[in-house]
Amino acid sequence: MPTIANHISVDKSIQFGKPVFLGTRVPVQSLFWHLEKGISLGDFLLDFPSVNRKDAEAVIEWTAQRFETPEIILDETVIG
Repeated sequence: MPTIANHISVDKSIQFGKPVFLGTRVPVQSLFWHLEKGISLGDFLLDFPSVNRKDAEAVIEWTAQRFETPEIILDETVIG
């Protein structure tokens, strides 16, 4: 069964331990910054050609599934 670890990695020696797309130095957060700014997934992939569509879509899907379990976010504070 595929897991998120098939798409991202965390290594203290890469990007200060922030999650990056597997096999790259591209922080996962970069994807969400792009989407937040209204930049399409396609344009993100053009900006970061080392990230493949399968990994980006898997990260989006995995994140969306986390919101299907609201108890994990009940105590979180949104800063905005």
